[in-house]
Amino acid sequence: MEPFMKIESVPELLHLEPWREQYGQITAGFTGRAGGTGKQPYDSFNCALHVGDDPGDVLSNRRLLAASLGFRLEDWTCGEQTHGTDIAVITEQDRGRGSLDRASAFQATDGLLTSVPGVLLTSFYADCVPLFFYDPAHQAVGLAHAGWKGTVAGIAAAMVQRMELVYGTRPEEIRAAIGPSIGECCYEVDDVVMDHVRRMETGLKPDTEAGTRKLYRRSAKDSSKSMLNLKEMNQRIMIKAGILPIHIECTTWCTSCNSDLFFSYRKENGVTGRMTSWIGIKER
Repeated sequence: MEPFMKIESVPELLHLEPWREQYGQITAGFTGRAGGTGKQPYDSFNCALHVGDDPGDVLSNRRLLAASLGFRLEDWTCGEQTHGTDIAVITEQDRGRGSLDRASAFQATDGLLTSVPGVLLTSFYADCVPLFFYDPAHQAVGLAHAGWKGTVAGIAAAMVQRMELVYGTRPEEIRAAIGPSIGECCYEVDDVVMDHVRRMETGLKPDTEAGTRKLYRRSAKDSSKSMLNLKEMNQRIMIKAGILPIHIECTTWCTSCNSDLFFSYRKENGVTGRMTSWIGIKER
């Protein structure tokens, strides 16, 4: 069953439904593109400040999302993403960094972790893969932004290692989820990308319970290129890092195929808004 369920609401939200049902103290999910105040080509629920959208519209959308989840804009915490593997651990003193401007965000940061209730971790996407992490034993949550560069650099494994170091997390206890992103149906890449993928491939065995999903196949349009399955690749990295396959939720949504619901960098030739992934521990 699809774990990211579209909720008929304004703004347009997709909640990570299995976690919402099982872990009531956690909120996690992904935004659609509708229900905000943004104008073309960012219409309408863009929450990213770096794409050229009107900052007033972006902040209005951020307030709307935070309020919809029971948080304040002052709780919103994010990083400046650079397709790397740097991970920030968010303390109470860090609450709100990046909420109002880019300068105060965690710089060059694609991963966020916290155990502080009331902090809303956020990151931004328009085809890249959102990764969600939850340690129920230590009440810690995390987000990672994984484009192809972050994926082959192993940001998913880096998150697991950082959770072990900071919180004493046991990998087999982590719950993880892979959110809406461009699918292998649409993600055509060249040999520059595939050289990195092939170097990792031998160490990433498929989950035997999941069958024989391939990491990539040759493009039907251009035999010199390949169709890459970033979701599957991140899932295999998570499993190698010690997360149990039964503890990983994986979406079926493709952002490029569903550009009526999602912003898609590839489908819209680079000029578009960004969806927001979020995760937070609710204050009691």
